[in-house]
Amino acid sequence: MRYLLTISLLMAGCATSPKALPVQPDAPTDSKNLSTLGEEIDISENRVAASLVAIERNADKPAVVTAEAKLGQAYLAKPSEGDIAFALARASAGDPTAYARQADYGKRLLAAVDSKWARLEADQKEALRVSALKDQRIVELTKQIERVKAQASRNIWTITGAGLAIVGALAFAFCGGPRIGLPILLCAGFCGALPHIIDSPAFLWVSISTAAIASGLFLWWLADKVSDAVQDKKDEAEITKDE
Repeated sequence: MRYLLTISLLMAGCATSPKALPVQPDAPTDSKNLSTLGEEIDISENRVAASLVAIERNADKPAVVTAEAKLGQAYLAKPSEGDIAFALARASAGDPTAYARQADYGKRLLAAVDSKWARLEADQKEALRVSALKDQRIVELTKQIERVKAQASRNIWTITGAGLAIVGALAFAFCGGPRIGLPILLCAGFCGALPHIIDSPAFLWVSISTAAIASGLFLWWLADKVSDAVQDKKDEAEITKDE
């Protein structure tokens, strides 16, 4: 039962590699998204401001004023009924103080928007920096886990080799001498060297060459066996014919 539990734990430890992490979405760390949005907002604001300038400079041309006003509205969201009523009341009153007060409020609102936008850009850059650090840390931890796994595998083969070495030494000394102990000691050395053999850059080519040589030897042995069998049948036929 203990052996079965040990094998189960080892099989659980040899699970397949985890799936790759999903690609992080562009937002909010991709500076292109924020810069593109800022450029589009700037275009809209500049077009509206340009229409207002055209209205101011063509105040004596009602058709131009109307056309430019409609064009400016096309670049903006539809105002609420309350804002429309407020603007109409201001226009009807024609109070210069009210206009000056609203102009001052507009400048302060624009400054606040610009400040918040600058803060948003700074936060975006910091998010990008932190995201890059996190990605780098993930890569480092992944490599560290792979190193730990590789070291654990090498340790298993080292412990196996050490155990076989002890068994081989005991067999060499007490149970049959070199005939039994020497093969076990050779197996112990092979187990200890196996991780280094696998990690060798030439391992793949050595494996392919070994497999090719083994296959060639097997085919040669098989052909020799077939040739011997054919020759044995011919010899038997000759013997039978002579008799």
